[in-house]
Amino acid sequence: MDLRRDVFQAIADPTRRAIITLLAVHAMTPGAIAAHFDSSRQTISKHIQILTECELLKQEQTGREIYYHLNPKKMKTIADFIEPFRNMWDDRFNKLEAVMKQYKTKK
Repeated sequence: MDLRRDVFQAIADPTRRAIITLLAVHAMTPGAIAAHFDSSRQTISKHIQILTECELLKQEQTGREIYYHLNPKKMKTIADFIEPFRNMWDDRFNKLEAVMKQYKTKK
């Protein structure tokens, strides 16, 4: 049975979010990714494995090197899920701002 990790559990970890941020700029090898962290290469490899299992990262072999890059389709899935919440909070903050402006003009 092929079990996939939950993408939201994967991005809950700050190190994995940092890896995603690094790879947003350009594809990197595991060694290049690990060079940005104080953790061991083995630890970073585990983070990369988790991100790959939940399909946030894709790997591409170029010669003897493996490069990891973001999977834009999976990132869009996350963004699409979050968008209604963003809209809800934007609306709430706009209403709060309007109330605060009204209060300020009444003073």
